[in-house]
Amino acid sequence: MFPFDSHLKDKRSRFYIPVKRIVANNKVESCDLLIGNEEYQLFMHHIKQTVKFPPASSVVLDFGAAFHGGIRMNFPCQSAKIKVTFGESVSEAIGTPDQSHSCKSTILDLPCCGMTEYGNTVFRFVKIENVTAETIECQNIIGVALERDIEVTGSFNSSDERLNKIWQTAVRTIHLCMQDYVYDGSKRDRIVWMGDMHPEIKGILAAFSDTSIIRDSLEFLIRHTPFHKPMNNIYSYSCWFIISVWEYFMASNDFDFLAKNSEYITEVMKMFSAFADENGKECIPPRRFLDWPNNDNENAKHAGLQALLYWMMIDGTKILNTLEKDSTFAVNCADKLKKYVPSPCGRKAPAALLTLTKLGDFRNVLENEPFRDVSTFYGYYMLLAKDTIPALQLIRKYWGAMLDFGATSFWEDFDLDWITNASPIDILPQKDKKDLHADFGNYCYKGLRHSLSHGWSCGPAPFLSERVLGVKFLSPGGSKIAVKPDLGDLEYVEGTYPTPHGTVKISADKSGKLSIEAPTAVEIIDWKNK
Repeated sequence: MFPFDSHLKDKRSRFYIPVKRIVANNKVESCDLLIGNEEYQLFMHHIKQTVKFPPASSVVLDFGAAFHGGIRMNFPCQSAKIKVTFGESVSEAIGTPDQSHSCKSTILDLPCCGMTEYGNTVFRFVKIENVTAETIECQNIIGVALERDIEVTGSFNSSDERLNKIWQTAVRTIHLCMQDYVYDGSKRDRIVWMGDMHPEIKGILAAFSDTSIIRDSLEFLIRHTPFHKPMNNIYSYSCWFIISVWEYFMASNDFDFLAKNSEYITEVMKMFSAFADENGKECIPPRRFLDWPNNDNENAKHAGLQALLYWMMIDGTKILNTLEKDSTFAVNCADKLKKYVPSPCGRKAPAALLTLTKLGDFRNVLENEPFRDVSTFYGYYMLLAKDTIPALQLIRKYWGAMLDFGATSFWEDFDLDWITNASPIDILPQKDKKDLHADFGNYCYKGLRHSLSHGWSCGPAPFLSERVLGVKFLSPGGSKIAVKPDLGDLEYVEGTYPTPHGTVKISADKSGKLSIEAPTAVEIIDWKNK
């Protein structure tokens, strides 16, 4: 019996993860004993062999894939002082990590006969150094994952194994960011950022039946944001809030959530409906943010915000109508906004939003040097705005390159130019090659501060499930669904998509054969007429 009347239960579970391989060893004796060692309990008698760390020795361990948590260190016979450095890359583990948001490097005093646990971050690699003048002995070092034990009920499989792996890695990236709430990244920033969260929400809806973390995260932001203030102090993030609320409602049919927050939603919509001038041009106040690559391009930013405000008004109108509230002001604002279509200035992020909202067709911008000016955040919207075959080509080349260079989760940002003469993130940096983690990045993600497990990069997962599997919800909660697979250049595709009623199973091939299995409560609408 738990003795406290008032307590909060962590929704996450603990898992022990043995060391997969030794990346580098500097004078540590018998360090191979750590590989595959599943012993997490210290023992004190009849000890046959230990790992010995002489003074100034060190070892770099690889757990095989990124996870959230820390490590447990079992030192049987003496007190010890060691330095622990976590890394999403080998470079970070042997370097000087940025300590913002989660501590990646520290010196620990370990007790005699103790099982000490340390770490609260995302990492794959860890460096252990003896910083004392004596040899110390260790029984084992094992990973301790703290993550939600949540079933992936969505799936995607096709004739292209590269795409299949990318879908799985994208979903794993989201999973790493599903902590207490939906984080942007569990190494950095570990914050509920509303704009970052929209592609994550789409990924969660494509992969998981349990979507409660979406509601929890939206309500967290509502609690901490007065309706007359922008979410996260970024006005565009309140646009993403309204868009995300509609996405969540369409997937869940959670009318109680809408009703509970009806007044808040209405007031946000009223405030933003004033951000269009008499000519239909958006006039969103500072801080005006679209994405980092366009942060210094005011004209491109304006074009993107024009589309984003219009999108907000369209989805906000649907919410107000569902709540049986007056939506005239939102409709009037949308009507004004669609009369003015600014140029995307040759930039792909605003071109994607303008195309998706049907304010204009700027696919020519997206196909001009299609592998440049891509970002992991807005990559999702770029994929949606493209035709299927070029979208699949972008996924293979852009997200696939991260896999080629050692990624087990997708990154905060990436540029294909970075991989020229670069070494993978899962090996020691090479003197004659660029360091993919330490040498690149921009704005707030320079060098080792760069997050290599960032949820907004999950775009290929919802794109492949929505476009290639072809799933579209026509009524809240998925009681009516259109299924229209678009295989592009694939031979076949199969997979599942979660609904509140159970999963819908789909398979299709290039001959036109289509098979759909759906729960009895789900009506599959004739997609040819949709």
